[in-house]
Amino acid sequence: MYFLSWLSQLCRGLSRPIGRTAQPTWGSFSRSLALSSQRRIPEFNSFVARTNTCGELRSSHLGQEVTLCGWIQYRRQNIFLVLRDCHGLVQVVIPQDEKTEALRLQYRYLDLRSFQMQYNLRLRSQVVMKMREYLCNLHGFVDIETPTLFKRTPGGAKEFLVPSREPGKFYSLPQSPQQFKQLLMVGGLDRYFQVARCYRDEGSRPDRQPEFTQIDIEMSFVDQTGIQSLIEGLLQYSWPSDKDPLVVPFPSMTFAEALATYGTDKPDTRFGMKIVDISNVFKHTEVRFLQDALSKPQGAVKAMCVREGANYLKKKDIESIRKFAADHFKEEVLPVFLKNKENWNSPVAKFILEKQRLELIRLMEIQEDDVVLLTAGEHKKACSLLGKLRLACADILEMNGMVLRDPALFSFLWVVDFPLFLPKEDNPLELESAHHPFTAPHPGDIHLLYTEPEKVRSQHYDLVLNGSEIGGGSIRIHDAELQHYILATLLKEDVKLLSHLLQALDYGAPPHGGIALGLDRLMCLITGAASIRDVIAFPKSFRGHDLMSNAPDSVSSQELKPYHIQVSWPADSEAERSSLNHSHHPES
Repeated sequence: MYFLSWLSQLCRGLSRPIGRTAQPTWGSFSRSLALSSQRRIPEFNSFVARTNTCGELRSSHLGQEVTLCGWIQYRRQNIFLVLRDCHGLVQVVIPQDEKTEALRLQYRYLDLRSFQMQYNLRLRSQVVMKMREYLCNLHGFVDIETPTLFKRTPGGAKEFLVPSREPGKFYSLPQSPQQFKQLLMVGGLDRYFQVARCYRDEGSRPDRQPEFTQIDIEMSFVDQTGIQSLIEGLLQYSWPSDKDPLVVPFPSMTFAEALATYGTDKPDTRFGMKIVDISNVFKHTEVRFLQDALSKPQGAVKAMCVREGANYLKKKDIESIRKFAADHFKEEVLPVFLKNKENWNSPVAKFILEKQRLELIRLMEIQEDDVVLLTAGEHKKACSLLGKLRLACADILEMNGMVLRDPALFSFLWVVDFPLFLPKEDNPLELESAHHPFTAPHPGDIHLLYTEPEKVRSQHYDLVLNGSEIGGGSIRIHDAELQHYILATLLKEDVKLLSHLLQALDYGAPPHGGIALGLDRLMCLITGAASIRDVIAFPKSFRGHDLMSNAPDSVSSQELKPYHIQVSWPADSEAERSSLNHSHHPES
């Protein structure tokens, strides 16, 4: 069975469907479900490329233009083909006139395997229930539990290993059901969602802990816009009634734009203090460190205006900011008062010409009591530094009485066009996946995979809320040859570890994509909690410990015998080792 995503203008020549007729669970595909008089649930095909499913077409559709997606069941004489999906079959006739010559040639020489169409806890419970209700009432979505025991595979975060009784063999607790949900799409399951329990073998942070919960979604025959529309509707429908209603669609910003403007890929857009490139202003500067920065590749001069900074930032705050820049980024940050006499001994102030000063005031819209923080260096590094300082300054200003970030405002933002690869930290000459190795490259950058892979953008997208990433997903690679090339050639991974996925893709996979929303993180932001541990019933400590059961706990060598494991104890744990080996362990 080979896959084809097929756009067919069936203005004429539509024959009657053959085979069985699919019986939808929720009634006619041609009408929307309505759960209330105010909110309507979209139709079956609202988020995907197709307008109809196979097996649904009737003589009443004659003269209409429809889009079908599916697998080729059978083809004959380059004229007829039978298209199949999980709902039924339809016979398509390729018109034999001059207008469709290009279509017939494409059909005749089609490599079907590589063809791509151009074309608090109570509140948490209420939100989860509404999300389930929304998805369960969208045609075609199925709630399925994926396994939590799998084998270790390349990419992703650190995974917990679980010993088995087979010598030297372990299970892995995956950090998300990524491969499972892709296999469901290959198997013909159109849409999947799950309230998934996920794991990462790492310590806790205010927005993360070792075990967490995701709303996990995957869809076939979908593009990025379809995923985003679904999530916007899901959040809008499930949003707490005591909050202001959400306005959709959410704004969107590219990764490059987010980094250049806010210094991060998860910007808090509730307040300004944007980063401005002022390299052109200092093209002919006499300031040595600015000259040095601009003379290097990707060198730039960046600045950020702190509104009323002269009234709120104390000298110790400026010194703290400069020390942070030097310690963490090895960069210089200079405070400049362009419309104020005081400059706190800024070494750059006396070298700014009057023409440059006036241009900066105009470019950055500087007022009397504003402070400009100026730095220079490699573009990404300078932006990242000012992005950190932007948040630090916001904290200082708010501690001193200024209101910048309205806690009642929920500012959603899509960040798109991430890089597909990043240089490895330990070996910058090699690449690693920026998201995961199954993310599809941007259609416009596929040619760069074979020449300049570091420049390829991905079809990855993040959903950001008030400066926190609450969701992330991507359109997946559905072509086995492309997936093999990325894994083996670019990432230098052992493809045998992913043979199951590559084989499934080779059978014929639909274009598919998905997303996961971090439920704990979303609840934390909605409720205004300081940490996700405040909205989890049985949270782990900052070190990832369960203080009630004392997990993780030590296990004696006797208990490890069935798993063929020996522990190599650090020198400072010899006493604990001795205690365990000489103790008796009654049944718990």
